[in-house]
Amino acid sequence: MAHPSAERHASKRRRAKPVVTEGARHLPAETPPAHDAIRLEGADWLIALGLALITVAVFLPALANGFVWDDDVNFVGNPSYRGLGWTQLRWMFTSAHLGHYIPLTWMTLGFDHVLWGMNPRGYHATNLLLHAANAGLLYLLALRLMAAAWPAAPEERGGVRLGAAGAALLFALHPLRVESVAWITERRDVLSGLLAFLTVLAYLRACRERAPAWRRRWYWVALGLFVLALLSKSMLVTLPVILLVLDVYPLRRLSGDLRRWVEPAGWPVLAEKIPFVLASLAASVVALLAVREAGAAVSLSEVGWAGRAAIVAYGLGFYLWKTLAPLGLSPLYEVPSGLTLFDPRCLLGLSLAVAISALVIARRRRWPWLTAAWVTYLVTLLPVVGIVHNGPQIAADRYSYLPTVAWALLAGAGVRLAWRLWQTGRLGRAPAVALAALGIACLVALAGLTWRQIPVWRDAEALWGHALRTAPSGFAHASLGVALAQRGRLDAAIAHYRDALRIKPSLAIVHYNLANALADQGHAAQAVTHYREALRLRPGDPDTHYNLAFTLAAQGQTLPAIDHYRQALQINPRFREARANLDRLLRARERAKE
Repeated sequence: MAHPSAERHASKRRRAKPVVTEGARHLPAETPPAHDAIRLEGADWLIALGLALITVAVFLPALANGFVWDDDVNFVGNPSYRGLGWTQLRWMFTSAHLGHYIPLTWMTLGFDHVLWGMNPRGYHATNLLLHAANAGLLYLLALRLMAAAWPAAPEERGGVRLGAAGAALLFALHPLRVESVAWITERRDVLSGLLAFLTVLAYLRACRERAPAWRRRWYWVALGLFVLALLSKSMLVTLPVILLVLDVYPLRRLSGDLRRWVEPAGWPVLAEKIPFVLASLAASVVALLAVREAGAAVSLSEVGWAGRAAIVAYGLGFYLWKTLAPLGLSPLYEVPSGLTLFDPRCLLGLSLAVAISALVIARRRRWPWLTAAWVTYLVTLLPVVGIVHNGPQIAADRYSYLPTVAWALLAGAGVRLAWRLWQTGRLGRAPAVALAALGIACLVALAGLTWRQIPVWRDAEALWGHALRTAPSGFAHASLGVALAQRGRLDAAIAHYRDALRIKPSLAIVHYNLANALADQGHAAQAVTHYREALRLRPGDPDTHYNLAFTLAAQGQTLPAIDHYRQALQINPRFREARANLDRLLRARERAKE
């Protein structure tokens, strides 16, 4: 992706039969593809390694973090993934734990367990190494894309490398990456990112070959990597669209005029995407079935189309703003009660998206780099922006892992352009030094914010305490209450549970946890009240029936206790504790009758 003036400069250096920018006619045999103008050298691999090492250094404090949030149910309380035996592999490929079908991600976590057991340091190390590898891969990818957008002379190699390195560091060191790296559950982000970058690199290599798609070795490598990416996280279902964007710019294999895609010259380029699209459709169906099976999707009765439109509008502005000003980051941004499209934050996000889209449409021929970046950003964000809504969040830092790559590449292209202007004397020494200092200062500032954000994920108490300071919500109060209760601080836990219910009284799990804490303190009557409210909100929970029965039995209310034990067994016939307690109560009643 490059500046328009760069594009005009490149056009002056082309031969008599240049790369076709309209239509999809293949290049003549004697003309090398634009993206073959730069070849990877030994120095490039060393630079990629150096960028990975810088990333490791900045994220190194993550190794001190523990298991937090969903890590408890994913790893601490889940023996099914622990290992790489047939039993574990069968579970990985046949289950959709918590609504996610990610067998390849589970395989890496099973390998971690083989190496480290239940030591979180090893799991964090793998996340960190994968993210560091992504920094190096993005550097190599940026080299290829910049060469395709703006062929470089040998003397310009330094500017290309500098721009690619800037793009990689901007992506890798940004504080928005912390959630994906410092939270073990988000292994799927860094792993799918690795496979996505490899897929695009393989695709670019395949585009250099002259044979039909089915006879290109690198084409099949790209397709295989794409399937692996889908098995690590289904968010990659939109990657075929990104490949089409690259075909338009910077590869210029397709016209920017969509109507010309259906002409015979464009058919081969479109046809080679069919296997990718079929894989995406299959992954989308599996992902939707997984979400439905887990009951994770929010129904239209809870959040209608108007509410979803508001969430989408909010997200469009949120990720752009947090990319530019990554301050006040939180593990959870809860959906505000009564959110509508007329909320100022939603109107601002929608207005910003409309304005950028209008600019892109108006300048699509002169600024193809902006069009490519904007479409890539929107398409990669589409699966998580809120159309299919799940969970209490309106947005999440982790969702930005791949969408913001487009902006990092655009910034890197700007660095390359500044280098070119300086080389040709159109940018004076003083402005060049000022721009360089500003760029370095931005990267250092981002690294500092990232370093400060990583300890937020140290443990549950630190995580949810930070959430309450930055983005207060009922969910954060409830989660902090759980962390405090696990440490035996019941009074503080009860206070946070009550705060959570004041914000959102309909949280059944909070009523359940509050009832447990009250029962542990000996306040049985209050506990029964909250157990009953939890059952009213979520009648099919066997644990709530069981705990209510246990509390009623302790108060001598045998008949209601028997009834709730029976209901728990109707929901879960394998509930052994409920069956054992029910048998004891029934035997005690028989003895009392005798």
